[in-house]
Amino acid sequence: MSIEISGKMPDFELGNANPKVGGKIVNFTDRLEPNGLIILFECNHCPYVVASVERINEMANIASSKKIGFIGINSNDASVYDSDSFENMQKRAEKGMPYPYLFDETQIVAETFDAKRTPEFFLFDGDGRLVYKGRMDDSPRDPNQVSSTELLDAVNSLIEGKNIEPKVTDSIGCSVKWKQ
Repeated sequence: MSIEISGKMPDFELGNANPKVGGKIVNFTDRLEPNGLIILFECNHCPYVVASVERINEMANIASSKKIGFIGINSNDASVYDSDSFENMQKRAEKGMPYPYLFDETQIVAETFDAKRTPEFFLFDGDGRLVYKGRMDDSPRDPNQVSSTELLDAVNSLIEGKNIEPKVTDSIGCSVKWKQ
């Protein structure tokens, strides 16, 4: 299963490792802001995510300023990567994270979205329709090498009412760690 461009955002409710932002349980539709929602699949151990944390937090703040919600989701099998356990997600959130950090323990959300990588972003408009999916930029491990900012460009196009191009990009990162 996957969500195609212009497809409707499914609604899920997951436990939040960052309850200071959004409470202990977060419902996707409750986080949909007037201009949309960004859903990020991420984790704690992937070097591509680790190297992008500051830029991810900055993107969450930009989204908030543009009335776009932001959610991070960890769908990795914590029995294989203990660093991706709910407890370790809480420790990471305590270091500073401006958005809910949700645990998809059953991996049903990642399956529904057909998420393949961490980090991988899904941008929905204010009606909950998918308008962009893929990477944040072309250099998640080295901010000095960034030459294209696809997610930010998509956000700006959405806000300005312009056509979003590209609508899909290949994410660069680690694979989602699926349960056996």
